[in-house]
Amino acid sequence: MTKGKVAVALSGGVDSSAAALLLKEAAYEVMGIHMRLWNSPRFDYQAHRAENICRILDIPYHQVDLQKEFEFCVVDYFCQEYQQGRTPNPCVACNQHIKFGLLLDKALSLGADYLATGHYAKVEHSRDGHRLLKAADARKDQSYFLYTLTQEKLGHVLFPLAEHSRDEVKQMAKQARLPTAARSSQDICFISQRNYGAFLSQRFSTLPGDIVDTQGRKLGQHRGIAFYTIGQRHGLGLASGKPLYIIRIEPERNRIVLGHEKELYSQKLTAQKLNWISGKAPREPITAKAKIRYKSKEAETVLSFRNDSVDVHFTQPQKAVTPGQAIVFYKDGELLGGGTISNAKIKMQNVKIQSKNEKILPFELSV
Repeated sequence: MTKGKVAVALSGGVDSSAAALLLKEAAYEVMGIHMRLWNSPRFDYQAHRAENICRILDIPYHQVDLQKEFEFCVVDYFCQEYQQGRTPNPCVACNQHIKFGLLLDKALSLGADYLATGHYAKVEHSRDGHRLLKAADARKDQSYFLYTLTQEKLGHVLFPLAEHSRDEVKQMAKQARLPTAARSSQDICFISQRNYGAFLSQRFSTLPGDIVDTQGRKLGQHRGIAFYTIGQRHGLGLASGKPLYIIRIEPERNRIVLGHEKELYSQKLTAQKLNWISGKAPREPITAKAKIRYKSKEAETVLSFRNDSVDVHFTQPQKAVTPGQAIVFYKDGELLGGGTISNAKIKMQNVKIQSKNEKILPFELSV
């Protein structure tokens, strides 16, 4: 007797294939389902690998074409955010609308009880509800990208890799003769060669504007605000005695503001478009740990709530708080929820400068 029927979202990579293997070994009735999201040789190759994984595991293979939906929900959003001077998070949007939206609906329509993915995160199911927790492998934990999940969706979601390390996953895939190659952790799936600037240039026209300092003095000219992000230092086309960083993007003026590293730090931000995993927002201020980007360290915070937003007060100033990015909140390893950063208040005094080797990416990715 099986534990239930589960559809595994197969990307063609090692994590999702290992998830399918684990579920089959755990006596679930397993089928593979692959999303066709983009028209390119890369996606053709991924579909071929996903089908081959199903053949090796002797499970049914399904493919669902979500190209139009992916274009609207992820790619258009990606471009629109940059046009408005914000830095998007395409993986969060994809998880919300595509993987745990349309794909989950498709899996249920095929008779599955659950949709499983190769995410490193953990769900605890009980009669009182569902909790989303960090994965055992802290280096690979991907709960940050899953804060938009709801109680209803979590009731139909499995993360088989929750208790496994990446090394264990690669070893089990190797032993089962499954593909063990993984995609780069800095790829956007719909952009080739990581050249997001060229991709944006093909999608819309940009208007050059001024680069100024905090006093409004013109330092140079940018080629369009869509090509820049908070914290960026290189690629500005300027020579300066001291390093200058983008501390603010002003789309209403079509200009970019530069400052020194200490001016990158903020002790307070506001987040909107919130989702709370429990389904209920806290009514009183709470303490929690927050992450302002996937690779950042958790920071101690106090959260104060309004009707549709939350004010986040950090114990220590945070570097390069970026509008458009996700901020997520944890308590004792449990993901409480998260939202989208809308603005930040700069703190320029008594700031302890972090390592200058910290890399600020123009986007955040989950895989």
